[in-house]
Amino acid sequence: MFVTPSSAAETIDHQNDRTFSAAQWDVLDLRFLVETPSDRPTDVEFAATFTAESGERFDVPGFYNGNHEYRIRFTPSAPGRWTYRTRSSQSDLDGKTGSLNINPARDGRKGGIEIDDQSPRKFRYENGDHYYPIAFECDWLFALDAYNPDDIPKTRTLVDALADNGFNQVVMNVFAYDVNWKKDPRLTAIDDYGSPNAFPFAGTNDSPDHSQLNIEYFQRLDRVIEYLDQKGIAAHLMVYVWNKRVNWPEAESPEDNRYFDYVVSRYQAYPNLVWDVSKEALGYGHTDVTYIHKRIERLRRSDAFKRLITVHDYGYCRRFPEKIDFVSVQLWSSELYSVMRNVLKDIPGKPILNIEHGGYERGPYVVFTGNYTSPEVCLERAYQCVFAGTFPTHYWQGAAWNVVIPDFQSLPDESRPRLNYYRHLRTLVDRYDLGNLIAGDKKSNAGFCLHNGKGLHVYYVPRECDFIGLRLPQQARGQTMTTTWFNPFDGTFGQPSKQEIVQWPAVAKPGEGFRILILEIQPN
Repeated sequence: MFVTPSSAAETIDHQNDRTFSAAQWDVLDLRFLVETPSDRPTDVEFAATFTAESGERFDVPGFYNGNHEYRIRFTPSAPGRWTYRTRSSQSDLDGKTGSLNINPARDGRKGGIEIDDQSPRKFRYENGDHYYPIAFECDWLFALDAYNPDDIPKTRTLVDALADNGFNQVVMNVFAYDVNWKKDPRLTAIDDYGSPNAFPFAGTNDSPDHSQLNIEYFQRLDRVIEYLDQKGIAAHLMVYVWNKRVNWPEAESPEDNRYFDYVVSRYQAYPNLVWDVSKEALGYGHTDVTYIHKRIERLRRSDAFKRLITVHDYGYCRRFPEKIDFVSVQLWSSELYSVMRNVLKDIPGKPILNIEHGGYERGPYVVFTGNYTSPEVCLERAYQCVFAGTFPTHYWQGAAWNVVIPDFQSLPDESRPRLNYYRHLRTLVDRYDLGNLIAGDKKSNAGFCLHNGKGLHVYYVPRECDFIGLRLPQQARGQTMTTTWFNPFDGTFGQPSKQEIVQWPAVAKPGEGFRILILEIQPN
């Protein structure tokens, strides 16, 4: 287990001029009841200004939650006393005041994810801890328990397994309908979440009423985002998707704006939230660059918490890096390391997430094969992203798209995904703080290296290599180096070996497949 669970969002019934207690970085829902909702309750202007003793202010939009109820969702950024005051176009929501006594953060609460201002290629939490994303795509995560009014057992099963295997980011859609490609004839209805009856608008996807939002749909989506938060997993939330047969309202129409604004208002307070405007943002002719520009601008105006923004389209990110906070790339090249290094050169000063590297690990059904389906090859590609100084995303064909098998651990071994490989990757990342090592320097005659500029060198040694020649600083000659081999497939570390550094040191790679070599120089 790599995370500390924490409680879900707390709901507080507003009482005028009442003081409530809570904790830093916990999600609070302030609930306001009205006697007579408007004919268009989701169009009512409603917001609150929260002010800390320090003078820090958050202007947080509210949202209608059905059943005569409005909510302001707020996550306090600092301990101390906060006050709030509402404003609204509806009189019985306007001018409400109250205060919050905020205690220091509980164990396991780290705040939102942000760019490290000391190292803009990297992420950190608000509390200063490093955040190293290892992402997992699960577009239909919203659908697993969408028909269950009481609980989310399937969601918990899958999310628990992801957390246990080192993943700390899930790439997911607010909504997707179905895939365009032919489905495996062996696919059973129980594992196919395509064409769901759930829908974020009134009506159905086939016969939508875009003039109204389906509040119950979002109430059930809340449970998913909250559980990811409890497990320390970021929700990389794609607001739209253009190639999954969703019957969206016309772009920039009042119906489109209502949906977009509602999503932003409802989910911005979650500290585990990362925004993605759209999956396949420009690849299917649904919208253009100007539309994506305007969506980002609209999001930044509304999001009081300034959550990070990206766009699932490398072409957009490459052309307009100033619009986004981090870059999402889709690059399938066989020699991935050099390609990712070129992305870093082309787009300076931004973290790079390879959101789709063309590896789609095989499962019990053929869903979408991409270029690579071997779990071992997919892992190699993830490590090449890591050693390039970028971040990986993993796809398994049993969870990435319409096919989702939450209890994959019950599958026969030959059909089960090798997610444990990523638990081992997480162990390596954390033990050697790989996110803070230097990438791109050639420190060997093959493979790739991360190093700290001192005595620590971590090498990716390709499967083709039987030996690797090391290129260490000349001043290290005559000193002692300790070498330890790490097996990325079973997570084991070999016995450390010590030897004197000579002019051309070389070591033999043990076993089949690629390996990781940890080299530490001990000064005399």
